[in-house]
Amino acid sequence: MDEQRGTVTIPVGDVQLPADLMLPPQPVGVVLFAHGSGSSRHSPRNVAVARTLHGRGLGTVLVDLLSPAEDEVDARTAELRFDIGLLASRLAGIIDWLAVERPAGDVPIGLFGASTGAAAALVATASRADRVGAVVSRGGRPDLAGAALAQVRTPTLLLVGGLDEEVITLNERALAELGEVGELRVIPGATHLFEEPGTLEQVAEQAGEWFTTRLR
Repeated sequence: MDEQRGTVTIPVGDVQLPADLMLPPQPVGVVLFAHGSGSSRHSPRNVAVARTLHGRGLGTVLVDLLSPAEDEVDARTAELRFDIGLLASRLAGIIDWLAVERPAGDVPIGLFGASTGAAAALVATASRADRVGAVVSRGGRPDLAGAALAQVRTPTLLLVGGLDEEVITLNERALAELGEVGELRVIPGATHLFEEPGTLEQVAEQAGEWFTTRLR
């Protein structure tokens, strides 16, 4: 099939979530993005990573996990962006939609989580182990996944900036909970947002390799 791209609306529970769907011809897998606190599906960093994944034959779904009304509330209170349980339930619903509606065909599903989105991605993965084949966390807070961490059975790559010392420590603790399914890699010279030249490109390349190797 030809390349497909466009905005779709995904029903999850009682909300309709807007998502940007991009599918290369004959995708080898599809990666669902979970953005970090205060960000959206238009996050330039996640869009850049998605572009690299497309080059490896992976479809991508960049989605807003809050409805427009919830987003207005969160803009004032900042309370929903840290509701890991809510965000994880939304991700689980989108995973189910991908598995049932199959917009990318019958292909394996991966999750890419940034910051707090990584915690939500891991909680969702623990509840959908039969449907998620690989996870990548960028500068994530996997520690916020709590007890769900020990229940993850899916290959999980933790990518952290070498200058993001506090988050490195939190990821090391999370790695101990993940056990043999987890791997921690540090990107030298990178801070939390990977704004230094070449560092986000390293994230994208390592994520692409992780997904294409494990989404089989």
